[in-house]
Amino acid sequence: MSQDENETQGVVFGVLAGVIFGVIALVVGLGVWKAGQTAAPAAMVAVAEESDIAPVGEALAKVYFAVSSAALGEGDQAVVGQTVAALAAKADAIVLLSGFHDQSGDPAMNAELAKQRALAVRDALVAGGVAVDRVKMRKPESTLGSGSAEEGRRVEIRVQ
Repeated sequence: MSQDENETQGVVFGVLAGVIFGVIALVVGLGVWKAGQTAAPAAMVAVAEESDIAPVGEALAKVYFAVSSAALGEGDQAVVGQTVAALAAKADAIVLLSGFHDQSGDPAMNAELAKQRALAVRDALVAGGVAVDRVKMRKPESTLGSGSAEEGRRVEIRVQ
């Protein structure tokens, strides 16, 4: 073999090893993530029911999600502390979560994704110390008009 063929073969093997390593890391990461999820206790399942409570005032916070994702970003954990502090100031208040989606694509799939996003926020709040019975969820809402695509992938948090 010539020097050029050896170098080309080395590059190909390096790329192939990188792809294999990436796939293994993805599979292991998904396994760890799935193992960390547990079945929701009965008390938490009741919270997932949608509420007829109307939102009041401006949202305390908005959590934005990536396209087709219901996973919270690392920066979104600050919302938990902000919400806990707001609840401490109002002993009789509740947290109202409203998930949004845009009008593109399948409406049923969009509504389900909006609900999953709200559930992810709810789970983070409960894990952060918010009592389950103080968290209420609204039916997923569709964004209208010419708002940004990001606005169609959000969950609003209100303490009221």
